[in-house]
Amino acid sequence: MALLFDEIKNYQIYLASQSPRRRELLSGMGFQFEVMSMHVPEIHPENMPPAQVVEYLSQLKLSTVDLEKFPDNCLFIACDTIVVLGDEIIEKPKNEADALRMLRELSGQEHTVMSGVTLLTKKKKITQHAESQVKFREFSNEEILYYIQNYQPFDKAGAYGIQEWMGYVGIEYIHGSFYNVMGLPTCLLWQMLQKVVKN
Repeated sequence: MALLFDEIKNYQIYLASQSPRRRELLSGMGFQFEVMSMHVPEIHPENMPPAQVVEYLSQLKLSTVDLEKFPDNCLFIACDTIVVLGDEIIEKPKNEADALRMLRELSGQEHTVMSGVTLLTKKKKITQHAESQVKFREFSNEEILYYIQNYQPFDKAGAYGIQEWMGYVGIEYIHGSFYNVMGLPTCLLWQMLQKVVKN
């Protein structure tokens, strides 16, 4: 592992995300980086399978990067996360009513959280995704309203954060990466970084 850190020191890392959770997780992995604000509409083609959607959106976040304006040792990281219930993609809620609808749908159900990750350098570009299955217990309307009003989960796919109250009291089990559900599949990212920095 030390070898990867030795090699990654040669790179200037840029995280294309304003998510405080992704910043926390990337810092927790031991990396130093700069945060970039990428203003790209998160729109994907209709009828695209969810796994392709998250990969497409993670690539889209880096689509406006002009590599010529950055040093040769630049490394960009982008990630996008969605919640999938059955065949329905559940993204971020628009308002309180939308968050209420989403959490009512997820109540008592198993759903899938998918995150697409794209790494970009001047020499390489790779994209992969991770999946985790999450099972919620049944929620009362009072519980859902308490969570929405106190935690304002409007910047979160599926209208919840696993690291918040709803995750503490509501999740019966998880199959897959906890950190993927939080917003950044750290194990997958570590493996992808090894592919990028090693020749």
